[in-house]
Amino acid sequence: MKVWLSQDAAARALGADRVAKAMADAGVTPVRTGSRGMVWLEPMAEIEIDGVRHAFGPLEAGDVAGLLADPATHPRALGPTEELPWMKGQARLTFARVGVTDPLSLEDYRAHGGLEGLEKAQAMAPADVVEEVTQSGLRGRGGAGFPTGIKWKTVLGAEGPKKYIVCNADEGDSGSFADRMLMEGDPLCLIEGMAIAAHAVGADKGYVYIRSEYPDAIRVMAAAAGIWRRAGLTPGFDVEIRVGAGAYICGEETSLLNSLEGRRGVVRAKPPLPALQGLFGRPTVVNNVISLASVPVIMAKGAAHYRDFGLGRSRGTIPLQIAGNVKYAGLYEVAFGLTLDEIVNDIGGGTASGRPVRAVQVGGPLGAYLPQSQFDTPFGYEEYDAKGALIGHAGIVVFDDTVDMAAQAEFAMEFCAIESCGKCTPCRVGAVRGVETIARIRKGDGTAKPLITDLAETMREGSLCALGGFTPFPVISAMTHFPEDFETAEAAQ
Repeated sequence: MKVWLSQDAAARALGADRVAKAMADAGVTPVRTGSRGMVWLEPMAEIEIDGVRHAFGPLEAGDVAGLLADPATHPRALGPTEELPWMKGQARLTFARVGVTDPLSLEDYRAHGGLEGLEKAQAMAPADVVEEVTQSGLRGRGGAGFPTGIKWKTVLGAEGPKKYIVCNADEGDSGSFADRMLMEGDPLCLIEGMAIAAHAVGADKGYVYIRSEYPDAIRVMAAAAGIWRRAGLTPGFDVEIRVGAGAYICGEETSLLNSLEGRRGVVRAKPPLPALQGLFGRPTVVNNVISLASVPVIMAKGAAHYRDFGLGRSRGTIPLQIAGNVKYAGLYEVAFGLTLDEIVNDIGGGTASGRPVRAVQVGGPLGAYLPQSQFDTPFGYEEYDAKGALIGHAGIVVFDDTVDMAAQAEFAMEFCAIESCGKCTPCRVGAVRGVETIARIRKGDGTAKPLITDLAETMREGSLCALGGFTPFPVISAMTHFPEDFETAEAAQ
C-alpha cells in the first residue's frame, strides 16, 4: 500500500505527525509531501487504489487502523484527489508538484518534470532566457507586480564583477502562505528558478531570505539546497539560506538587502536601484518566491503557454490564499480574472460562521477592504488598482457582517506604526498620527475625519517604501465603503 501524507506546517499543526506515527506503528510509512492546499481537510492522506490516488480527511490518529484495513469504505473517504471540486477547477502550474511529490527527492522531482526548464535555459543564450521570461508576462507575485523580465534585463546589462540572486521569502502579510507552502512542498522548484535567473543575468551566488517564523520552510529549504549542491546541478551557482528576525519591513527589498548585509532593516532611498547596486553594492535580482518558482514552467513549456492564462496585463496564474472567516480555507492556483464573488463564495464557500460576507481584504494588512458592491471586479493588477485596491501577495481575508470596520481601520494604522522602520517622516510620524486620529473618530470626534484624507495623501507622496504609501488603503477604503461604522461610533457619543 502506497500512502502520502502532508508534512506542511498547517497539516502538522492539525495533527499530521500523530497520524503519521499511527501509520508507522501499523507498519506503513507514508511519503511526507506538501499540502494540496485544502487546509480544511488536513491532515489529509492519499492512498493509491487501482493506480489512482484517493484522498481521505480530515484524519485523526484513531482513524488510521480502519483506514488501512479498508480504505474504500472508510467514512473519511473523499474520492480520487484530482476529481475533487477544489482540485478540478485549478490551473496548477507553479504548484503542480506541491502535495504530489516527496519535496526532498531529486528523483521524484525529475520524474514530475523538474529540471526541464533549467536544461532548456542552459542551452540558450542569457539574453534569450531574459526575453522568454519577458514575453511570458510574468510579474512580481509579492507586491506591486513589476515585470520580472525587465528587472532581469537591467541586471544582465549592468556592469559588475559579481552579481546576486536574492529570493524574498519574508512572507509577512496576514492571510498569506503561498511562499511557505511552495518552500515546504517543492523547494527544488524554487532553487531551479533561481538557477535559471543566475544563468540569465550572470550571477554565481543566491540567497533565500526566510522569516524566522517559518521553521519548517527553513529546514526543508536548507535540506534542498544541500541536495542540489551535492548533485552538482549548477557548479557555478550556489544557494544559501538566510533567516530574518521577523521584521515586516524586511519584506521591502532594500530593507531585506540591508538585513542580509548584517545591518539594520531600514529602507534605502532609490536610486540607485537594487538591480544596479543591490546586495553588497552589486547588481542584484530580487524576486519573490512565487515569481522565481514560476520560471521553471515558463522555460519548460514556453512563454506563450504561460501567457495564455490570465487577462489584460496580468498574465499567468496566481496562487490565491483564502483565509479568515471562510468555510473552505486554503491555496487555490488559478489564472487571473476570477471575480471576488467567485473566489469567496464559489471557491471559499462563503463564511465559516454561516453569516453574510460583509468585507474582504485583499493584499495583506495594507490592502483595501472591498465591499459586496465591488465583488464583480476581475482579479488583476490594473483592475484592482482602478478600485483603489491592490493584489499584493494575493492573500484574501474574509469578514462576515459582525465585523467592526472602524476597529479594522484602527488596527491597520497600529500595525504600520509598529512595523515602520522609522527611516522617513511620513511613515514614522504619519502612522502614529493616524492611530490617534482614528481613535478620535471612534470616540465621536467627526472633525477628525478630513484629517485622515490629508494624512493619506502626505504618506503616499512622501514615503520611501510601500509600507507608508499603502498604509492609507485599508483606512480610506473602510471609511468610504463602510461609513455607517464610523457614524455609529460618532452618534454613540
